[in-house]
Amino acid sequence: MTTLKGSVALVTGGSRGIGKALVTALYERGAQKVYATARDPRTVTHPDAVPLALEVSDPASVEAAAAQAQDVTVLINNAGASVNANFLDSPVEDVRREFETNFYGPLLVTRAFVPVLERNGGGHILNVHSVLSWIGLAGSYSASKAAFWSQTNSLRLDLRPRGIEVTGLHVGYVDTDLTAGIDAPKSTPESVAAQALDGIESGAFEVLADDVSRQVKAGLSADLAALYPQLAA
Repeated sequence: MTTLKGSVALVTGGSRGIGKALVTALYERGAQKVYATARDPRTVTHPDAVPLALEVSDPASVEAAAAQAQDVTVLINNAGASVNANFLDSPVEDVRREFETNFYGPLLVTRAFVPVLERNGGGHILNVHSVLSWIGLAGSYSASKAAFWSQTNSLRLDLRPRGIEVTGLHVGYVDTDLTAGIDAPKSTPESVAAQALDGIESGAFEVLADDVSRQVKAGLSADLAALYPQLAA
């Protein structure tokens, strides 16, 4: 299990939404330092956070961030994109762009920071997924998050012998700028952040942060028509 009091955390996409809530919650739980990354670090508004420029899909940017944050003990891969490209009609480049951010981005960040975590005595990685990791309703977004979920499951096995624990966070709609135009029940970023940090501190393999995530995860063992009613028509 990981103790957040006195920890040094890095949150990708830490200037808004869930990332911003995670930065605040980490300080509330006694983190010593929190790096909050953003493409433009001037958008990081938490008064105690350490702003850090990062484009997760750019290897040079990732390496530069890792070189500056050598004291990290907790890594949170939160940054992501929502392109939702259609597999039949959208340009293939849109699909690739989604995977660059949602799959290869956190992979680059993780590979850069694993040696840092090891040198600092082990640590914890939290990967922010989605309920759409398990259900293909959003084209390239669902596919990229499903691939990221698989990456997390593999990394959990690879990193356990190195003293690094891995938690996957799954959540449906969250009340952020990204979902402003969606009329559906939403979790607050603060609720999601609190459950995510509870998961880190308890050593949970996965955190299912809302009812829809729990329902869909439970439905994975059922017939596909239970998840996709249009198949039963």
